[in-house]
Amino acid sequence: MEELDLKELFSIFWNKKVQIILIVLIFIVLGIIYTIGFTTPMYTSSTSLVLAGAESSSDGAETDSITTTDITINSKLVSTYSVIVRSKDVLGQVISNLGINESWEQLRNHVSVSSVEDTEVIQISVTTENPEESAKIANEIANVFTEKVADIYNMNNVHVLDEADVENEPSNINHQRDVVIFAFIGVVIAVIYVLVANMLDTTVKTAEEVEKEFKLPVIASIPIYNNEIQKAKGGRR
Repeated sequence: MEELDLKELFSIFWNKKVQIILIVLIFIVLGIIYTIGFTTPMYTSSTSLVLAGAESSSDGAETDSITTTDITINSKLVSTYSVIVRSKDVLGQVISNLGINESWEQLRNHVSVSSVEDTEVIQISVTTENPEESAKIANEIANVFTEKVADIYNMNNVHVLDEADVENEPSNINHQRDVVIFAFIGVVIAVIYVLVANMLDTTVKTAEEVEKEFKLPVIASIPIYNNEIQKAKGGRR
């Protein structure tokens, strides 16, 4: 493929502007059809837990004071707690409590745990096809997890910060984002199409192309007239 300057490149794309627009529009329509007709809406609900101090006093009663030791211990326990949340023991109990008809491994695929950076806050998120079920499972996991921590560590240092709410908007569908993505794909495909079509087109369209190809000046050119138009004009005379 011969080198093209910016002017020639712009001219090529301008001449193919109709095809480019059509290709982009086709991909936008495909993107809309895909997100509406082929993507199953999934709903995510999240609950937040905070790790606070809960030491026992000499008489066995818990105290609400938080010490530097508490903060250090909680920071180290964040990763451990994240594993416990998605453990068989916790999720199995949640399935039993709610009567969920799936295994703990299947439920685990719907559960994600993240920690807020530089804090002692853990966020538990559940994603399912049912918004009410997502919220119910997230809240039940938080309750069961809190009880398990108390049994394992003999301390109540996990507290629910925010309960999970029912989310009515799908978490996996964003029409604006999908339209932009498919439009971008359409632009890329259109550019490739124009460049390939130009590379395969070996016809000579202008005198300038002849001069550029053969390095010879064009002295004269013969225009092509439409015979039917000429006959029509001659008949009117």
